Amino acid sequence: MNIAIIGCGYVGSAVARHWKLEKSYIITVTTTSQERVAELEKIANQVVVIKGDDELALRSLLQNQDAVVVSVAPKGDRQVDANVYEQTYLRTAQTLVAALQHAPSVKQVIYTGSYSVYGDSKSVWLDEQSPVAPANSNGQVLCDTEQVLLQAANPHLKVCILRLGGIYGEARELVKIFSRWAGTTRPGKGEYFTHWIHLEDIVSAIDFALLNQLQGIYNLVNDVPMMARDLVELVCEHHNLPKVIWDESADEVKPYNSRVSNHKIKTAGYKFIHPQIIA
Repeated sequence: MNIAIIGCGYVGSAVARHWKLEKSYIITVTTTSQERVAELEKIANQVVVIKGDDELALRSLLQNQDAVVVSVAPKGDRQVDANVYEQTYLRTAQTLVAALQHAPSVKQVIYTGSYSVYGDSKSVWLDEQSPVAPANSNGQVLCDTEQVLLQAANPHLKVCILRLGGIYGEARELVKIFSRWAGTTRPGKGEYFTHWIHLEDIVSAIDFALLNQLQGIYNLVNDVPMMARDLVELVCEHHNLPKVIWDESADEVKPYNSRVSNHKIKTAGYKFIHPQIIA
């Protein structure tokens, strides 16, 4: 099988490594940085330096590919730049859809999105049929990106959207993410729900989606959401770090306060490797 992975950061690299080593697929990956080519050549059969808005380059990339995984993300602190966010996600999706018109061999697109599109549901349980309510412009970009890709689906092309929880795993353990909180004072009570998903489950679920030709939207989050307060306390206790102090007199931003069901993908047959959060 020939597969192109557009965006080869933390998730894309893990997927490429798995497929090339475990499945012997022919993997082509993309990067926007020439400096990463040598590194990526170790986990892919071909590395292409490309920008997401280059339609001619994407057309060339897609020739003879059977499937495409879109796993893009802004670099570093540019996540706060609204224009870069739109360029990274929405413009890439729009250009890809245009390029797909000239790539009849592609039978499936798998996109890694985010459960943040649900916004703050006031802790209400949500599933894939629930309306989205992005809390900010970045969330709206993610919603628009989903729609652009879903509208490209047809009888010959399946589109699968995986709405990921917060990503953690090897080299991105929760203790590394939250250690900077230890011993500090945080605003509010920390009483908002968070969802996470382990890197191993992301790789496994993408593989599952490919093999089972999934289409439509699937939440890819752990079984039980945890309140931020409880999660941080768990991490600090597990690693003997100073506790976080919560300042209940201060306002806190809760853009992703939702409890999201992963029932749909489990009903499809996926079995989570890490259904519970690993501290």
